[in-house]
Amino acid sequence: MRIASVILLLQLCLSAVTGHGAEPAPGPEFKALSETSNLKYDPNTGDMEADGGIEVRYQDGVLTAQKVSMNRATGEIHAEGNVRVEREGQVWMGEALDYNYKSRALSGKSFRTGQSPLFARGESLASDLNAKTYSATNSIVTMDDYATPGYHIRARKIIIVPGEYVRAEGATIKVGNLPVFYLPVWTRSLKAHRYYWVETPGFRSRFGPYLLSSLNYHVNDHLLATVDIDTYQRRGFGYGPQLSYDYPRFGKGEARYYRIQDDKPGLDPSLLSIPDERQRAWFEHQSRLGTNFTFKGAVKYQTDAEVIRDFFEPEYRRNVQPATYAELAKMWDNWSLNVLVQPRVNDFFETVERLPDVKLTGLRQQIGATPFFYESDTSAGYLRREFADGATNAFGATRADTYHQVILPKTFFNWLNITPRVGGRLTHYGEVDGFNSVLNERQRYVFNTGAEVSTKASRVWGGVQNRFFDVDGLRHIVEPSLNYVYVPSPSRAPRELAQFDYEIPSRRLLPIDYPDYNAIDSIDSQNVIRMGLRNKLQTKRSGQVEDMVGWAIYSDWRLHPRPGQGSYSDLYSDLDLAPFHWLNLSSELRYNLDDGDWKEANHYITLLPNNTWSFSVGHRYFRDDPSFGLDSGHNLISTRLYYRLSENWGFRSTQHFEARDGKMEEQIYSVYRDWRSWTSVLSFRVRDGRNGQPEDYTVAVVFNFKARPRYKLGQDLNEHSNFLTR
Repeated sequence: MRIASVILLLQLCLSAVTGHGAEPAPGPEFKALSETSNLKYDPNTGDMEADGGIEVRYQDGVLTAQKVSMNRATGEIHAEGNVRVEREGQVWMGEALDYNYKSRALSGKSFRTGQSPLFARGESLASDLNAKTYSATNSIVTMDDYATPGYHIRARKIIIVPGEYVRAEGATIKVGNLPVFYLPVWTRSLKAHRYYWVETPGFRSRFGPYLLSSLNYHVNDHLLATVDIDTYQRRGFGYGPQLSYDYPRFGKGEARYYRIQDDKPGLDPSLLSIPDERQRAWFEHQSRLGTNFTFKGAVKYQTDAEVIRDFFEPEYRRNVQPATYAELAKMWDNWSLNVLVQPRVNDFFETVERLPDVKLTGLRQQIGATPFFYESDTSAGYLRREFADGATNAFGATRADTYHQVILPKTFFNWLNITPRVGGRLTHYGEVDGFNSVLNERQRYVFNTGAEVSTKASRVWGGVQNRFFDVDGLRHIVEPSLNYVYVPSPSRAPRELAQFDYEIPSRRLLPIDYPDYNAIDSIDSQNVIRMGLRNKLQTKRSGQVEDMVGWAIYSDWRLHPRPGQGSYSDLYSDLDLAPFHWLNLSSELRYNLDDGDWKEANHYITLLPNNTWSFSVGHRYFRDDPSFGLDSGHNLISTRLYYRLSENWGFRSTQHFEARDGKMEEQIYSVYRDWRSWTSVLSFRVRDGRNGQPEDYTVAVVFNFKARPRYKLGQDLNEHSNFLTR
């Protein structure tokens, strides 16, 4: 009898042993592992025998084997053939094991077990249920997770307490088959080490030889203390503590301090001398104060704008101007309240201080039983705009702003979506205080209206098959849309108002409708239609729907351009192609319709044919744009190659070539080595000097223990230079 067809009958029979109409006794669950599995079941005793592969589950324990016999009365299970028992994270394997699913007793011969970071195998396994321990004779213990470990401890007897420790009696330490040391008793905790070091030695032309060291101490499961100790031959000695915590009730965060007496700090981008006393002190915290009630805060002080660029490059790449703030947020079903305090602690950064800024947001919600919907934004606070480098033209004012909008979403003919909207905004500005201020108390009124029109159509060709392109059916989806926005001239032009929330130059189209457009102080007249067209071509690959083509084109048609604007914005095109499962292509284009110039072009191709190698090549072009500063353009070509040389060796390279002046701006080459229990990376980087600076060379070696990895799997793919700095 095939077990796959009688699983339900088996469960009913096991329950029926307790008697007709009785409450079913909890018992194990069974699952066939193949169509050829067979069973024999005695309904009188509840005993069962099965072969051909079966899985038995009971509470948190799982047993799989080729052959199983079970006594329901005692709970005894005798399993043979590739037996595997998994319980509470511990895995036991052997050719024959006896397991009692009721008492959890385990015994057998010729077993293997593992719970990272320790693995063992031996003979005559037995369990002591009272002491919650397992013992075995003639065993070996190792942290090298290989069939033939490079090093191990052979012991006359071992005792394992899962999750706590392993104890070996009569222990001989061996490297390969060579005995190197004998210990009467050896004990190893299965808990994570509280102390561990992280070392990164290297050389950089700006630093000379250097060594980055971190001593880490796990105070408990929620608190990690770290001390950074760095030595730079040309720059000096840097040090600082770190504290990372994660307490469910209190919250999580980290505090970091770093100081270095820099021997050669150099010049900043303005060619001014950087002080040699360089520090940074950061603190971040977030916590949940109640249901949908959160707090986030950060204090990020540094003595100069370049200290994180020089010594913490990954952080600098993520955010060149870290902010100091405290934020309370409360959410309800249709409303949210946000209180933000944002002072300036670094006077070399331009900052809009908010002392505080309170915002109440009405999320889009239906107005009673009507077809209308309502949304709003209301904020009030004291704002102050501070400029960088000690400029004395700072100014501040109180500002209260409220915006309300009503929307009427409708669908016609079951395919045409039309959403008209109408809204209004009132903003009050207190008298502006600051250098040469001439702005007194005033109000600004804004009216807006418009409508969004969209539809979606699709067609399916289910019979289309193509093995070359891995196509299993096709579906085409097209989504055209029009978004019309009309804003008559506000009661006051932007030049008449203090500019706190203003438009920042962007390479992408800014939102045109409210409240998504949030440059409150820059609001001006608009009479514009945003036109968009999206296309998708989908197929099935490996049983999943996948986009072969995703293409969006969009632009703005300005029916009444403002001074300095053309009738059309730039035309944008975003295209993603996946003609094969191993090939991805992406394209971003930006074309100036008035001048006929390509403003921006970004293309990227990635090949992932197998797990042996991959290759990517990209091109980023940006035409000079005065709004982004002089000489803001670039014509950058980048490549990335990964090649797995063998099971233990790998190679990765990255290049960035600036075609405008023919300079190879950056090259990074890394060699990876898997040393079984740990890995290492040897990296070499060359950066071309800009603005008269010499070339910058860096060589570094990073060791990474698998049991406590420094980097997540694949993290270096997009953060390749992380191996070269802290």
